[in-house]
Amino acid sequence: MNDCLFCKIIAGEIPSKKVYEDEWTYAFHDIAPQAQTHVLVVSKKHTPDVAHNADLTDQELAACLRTCAKVADLQGLTGNGFRIVNNCGENACQTVKHIHFHVLGGEKLSEKMA
Repeated sequence: MNDCLFCKIIAGEIPSKKVYEDEWTYAFHDIAPQAQTHVLVVSKKHTPDVAHNADLTDQELAACLRTCAKVADLQGLTGNGFRIVNNCGENACQTVKHIHFHVLGGEKLSEKMA
């Protein structure tokens, strides 16, 4: 998609601090981290969100979660735990309409989800 921020990052048109990349996903550090470690995992195929994922195969959707686990391992988060967050739609404060997951950790996170 031409005007999608994450599509531009995946294409290399906008710089990012890459953590991991494979055939289906791209992971990079969030520019406004909400935890000591905050990495975004995005599907390389544009689709707006989890609720509207018909464009993704089961393999592509599963790859997003596998990449979240890989990123957590690469960032040293698996020992003490980490959080995976997906905001879906306007009321959940999804700001980029491209399916993505936040991998958060590196410190004790709030017990509250919001």
